[in-house]
Amino acid sequence: MKKAVCLLSGGMDSTTLAFVAKKMGYDILALHVNYGQRTEKKELECAKKVAEDLDALEFLEISLDYFKKFGASSLTDMNIEVEKGVLGRADNPNTYVPFRNGNLISIATSYCESRDGEAIFIGVQSGDHTGYPDCTPRFIEAMQHAISVGTQTEKSIELLTPFVMMNKTDILKEGMELCVPYEHTWSCYSENDEACGVCSSCLARLKAFADLGMEDPIPYNK
Repeated sequence: MKKAVCLLSGGMDSTTLAFVAKKMGYDILALHVNYGQRTEKKELECAKKVAEDLDALEFLEISLDYFKKFGASSLTDMNIEVEKGVLGRADNPNTYVPFRNGNLISIATSYCESRDGEAIFIGVQSGDHTGYPDCTPRFIEAMQHAISVGTQTEKSIELLTPFVMMNKTDILKEGMELCVPYEHTWSCYSENDEACGVCSSCLARLKAFADLGMEDPIPYNK
């Protein structure tokens, strides 16, 4: 059976993509990264549940707490307030974590190569995330090139990002067809118990469910 590393944050996009990978016939090597984010505890809890739902071969948790030392993002610096009430901001969102996806993909590549895997899935999507340079097709192409020239495997490792040009509504629609357990996912940038409902990630998630005439199964602060 072919194996794929799925970067599993515990969010909607990465969870849906992992179910897509499983449907494509991959055994799942679930990789979860703690990087000092505000919702680290909740994201880890959700990622573990999703890995169980997927019957993943492995669940590997990695800590990149140096992102908290770097700061410069409201997700990792508690002195910067998470932006509220902004959906689809195009210029310099303060929730951008400097070159985070470059770090995540590099670690996923090491993991994939060590397990003789064939693919890496990361749920980047630029439809709702303008202003994030590490979510763009151009960035993914560059990382694929780095993987191709920097690994020693006999078979190539593919960096797969089928959601890159989709929005969250499109992703949710696909996930519903795959019976993705969205009650086990988390999207809020700031809260661990009840989602705030007003950060850009919550707003995008709520819009997706509303677009499909559905109710989001996770709790929100009313």
